[in-house]
Order: sequence, then C-alpha cells, then structure tokens
Amino acid sequence: MRCKIVIDSCGDLTTELKKDERVEVVSLELQVGEYRTWDDESFDQADFLKRVAACPECPKSSCPSPERYMEAYVTEAEEVYVITLSSNLSGSYNSAVLGKNLYHEKYGEKNIHVINSCSASIGETQIALKILELVEEGKSFEEIIKLAEDYRDAQDTYFVLDNLETLRKNGRLSNVKAMVASTLNIKPIMGATDEGMIVQLGQSVGMKKALQKMADMIVKKINSEIKAPKEARIMISQCNCPQRAAHMKQLLEERVTVKEILIVDTAGISSMYANDGGVIVTV
Repeated sequence: MRCKIVIDSCGDLTTELKKDERVEVVSLELQVGEYRTWDDESFDQADFLKRVAACPECPKSSCPSPERYMEAYVTEAEEVYVITLSSNLSGSYNSAVLGKNLYHEKYGEKNIHVINSCSASIGETQIALKILELVEEGKSFEEIIKLAEDYRDAQDTYFVLDNLETLRKNGRLSNVKAMVASTLNIKPIMGATDEGMIVQLGQSVGMKKALQKMADMIVKKINSEIKAPKEARIMISQCNCPQRAAHMKQLLEERVTVKEILIVDTAGISSMYANDGGVIVTV
C-alpha cells in the first residue's frame, strides 16, 4: 500500500471512504454535561442531539492526543497524509504535528505530511478525495503536498444552521447576531476565511431563502473562479435534514454542471456544531 490517509473525525466521510483500507479516522471525544462519547462508528446522532437540546451547558470536544496520532502513522504505507479540522477551531492540527515529531523520534524518517484543512466537515473530506486521486495519477509525495494544499486554498465552505446556540456558546458568534437570528427567524449564511475562521457571508429570512442565497453564492463561485467546472466536486453534509440537503443539491444541479454532487451525514463533531437541521456545502 503506497499511501495512508489519516483524518480526524470532524471529516464527514462517504460510504466508500469509510470502507477504504487506506483511510483511518482518529476520533475526537464529545461531552454534553457529564455525558461523554467518542466520535466514532458508535456515535448515535439522534441521542446526541437530544442530549444537546436538553443540556443547559455548552457541548464540548477534546482533540486526539499526539500519541494517538503517532499510532496512526505506524503503517507499512510509504506515505502518510494527515488532514485535520481548522487549527483556529481545534487543537487537532497541533496534536497531529506533535504526533509526527513523536513518530520520527521513535521510529525514524517517514514521509508524513499534516494538512490544516482551514475548514471542517466535508472540507476535510474533499482534500482526502483529492489526495487519493493524485496518488492514483502517480504523482510524487512532494507533488501531492503542493497540489493538495493548492486545492485546499481554492476551496470554499458555506453553511446555514437552524440553531446557532453551540456556535454562540463557544464564542464563534456575537450575542447580538445569535439573538436576532433566533427571534426574527433570520438565518445567516456562514463561511470560512482562508485561515479557517468562521465569518458571516449574508443572511435571509427563513431557511428556504437562506438555502437559495447560499446556492447563489456557490454558483457565482463556480462560474467566476473555477476554470473547469465539469471537473469540480460539490459536497453537501447534513445534520438530520436529508430533505434540505436534497433540495440544496437540486438548486445547484439546475444551474451548474459539475463532476459530481455528493451528500453525506454529519458525524459527531460536525453534528455538535451544525446542530439539528444544519447544512454544509464545500466546492
């Protein structure tokens, strides 16, 4: 096996990636009040969302330890590509880098590269899919690093949430915006900066109009920034709202022609931040 992809559990994977022996997920831990659970195959989204809704305390997460990352790097694969959620949102990236240093100290040299996705959720997944494509094309380790990071830099993440409480409680939104959004049914369209910080891109009244406006932004990006739209991939991640995700897919299919549009479910970390009803899109 030439390569291994190590991705933290904020990455929302396709069914195919979950089955791919080249991919290993390193889990974060979730906490709601006194309840703790791992963001792995045992994660129960419905139960978790109920606990979040019932708990007055803000849900929290803990990043994997450097030792856990180091374990994931112990493989017969010649190259290891590590993808983490934004370093501005979690300590996962720093932990992965420390794990790389620990590996080199204990086992010696190996081609290991850690990529700060500057995103989360399917932003990480898109990078993993791109790396696997580049490996299959026969690109070298150095070429893959350069092309994968260029791909990351060109990628944009958009999302609309039905519930902003987790972001507000974690200090990701101002109290004013969160209050206005909840009392007037204003749905902010959010995105990520190049550094992986959350920003507001716009807003609409009601979820339906917000999804339409988010689709408008995505179509504009594809038409103005992507040289070969038919080679682009759009991914949609949804938290307990498959109909909204399907609607978003339809809105995009009606206006752009791309290689594929994939829909996946949010795993634990993404479910914690997107909350019940959230829709995330990357292109």
